[in-house]
Amino acid sequence: MMHRYLFALAWLCSLPAFSADPPPPPAEKPESWIGVTPTPYGPMLIQQDLPPPYRDYQMNRILTPEERKRWWETTIPAMGSVMQMDAREAMNHFAVKYKVKPGISFDHVVESMMLRANQVNLKFVGSNLIWKEFRAMLGDTSAPRVEVFSFCDIAVGRELLRTIPEMVVFLPCRIAVMEDADKNIWVLTMDWDITWLELAGKQAGITPELRKGAMDIREKLDSVMRAGASGDL
Repeated sequence: MMHRYLFALAWLCSLPAFSADPPPPPAEKPESWIGVTPTPYGPMLIQQDLPPPYRDYQMNRILTPEERKRWWETTIPAMGSVMQMDAREAMNHFAVKYKVKPGISFDHVVESMMLRANQVNLKFVGSNLIWKEFRAMLGDTSAPRVEVFSFCDIAVGRELLRTIPEMVVFLPCRIAVMEDADKNIWVLTMDWDITWLELAGKQAGITPELRKGAMDIREKLDSVMRAGASGDL
C-alpha cells in the first residue's frame, strides 16, 4: 500500500499548487537519524538510526517546508513512471473494486455488506450519502447513486493510533457503493494492502500481534465487499 500512496502523492504533487503562504517552520531541527543516502535510483532519504522513544499517542514533529521539499526531491525520481500516467489510470491503481452481479439491487448490496461486517467484527461507524447532496445542493438529478460506508476494528484502530497517531488520516476504513454511467453497481475501497507493516513495524515498535490485526482488517474489508457484490446474505 505504501508505494501506491507515494505514487498518488507524486502525481498530485505535479499538479498546480494552491497559492498560500507557507506556515513558519517550527523551532525543531530535522531529526538526525534521517539522512540522504545514495541508491541505484539516485539519492533518497533513508532512516539511518533508531528513532527516539515515543509515548503512546505522541504525535510526530511538524515537518518544515524544507524537509518536505527535500523528501519529494529525493523520492520522486524513484517513482517517475507515475508522472507519465493518465490521472484516471493512476487513481485506478489505488482502488480495489468488484462489480455487483446483475439483478442485485443497490439496497441489497448495502444490506449484505452490513451483515457480513457484523459477522467479521467490523463495526459500522457512519455513512455519507453524497449523491443526495449532489441533488440537494447542486440540483444534479442525473448524478448516479453513490454512498460511502465507514467501518472500524475498534481494538486494532486504537493500537495503531497509540503507536502512530498520524494513522488517523486513514481511519476509519471506507467502502463505497456506486452506480456507473451504465447503471452497473460497483463496490470499491482504497487498496489497503498493508504488508509494508512487516518492514515498517520493525522500526515503528509495532508488535507482531498488531501487524497481524492490521492485515486482518484488509481481509475483513475484502470479505464485506465480496458479500455485497454477490448479494450473499
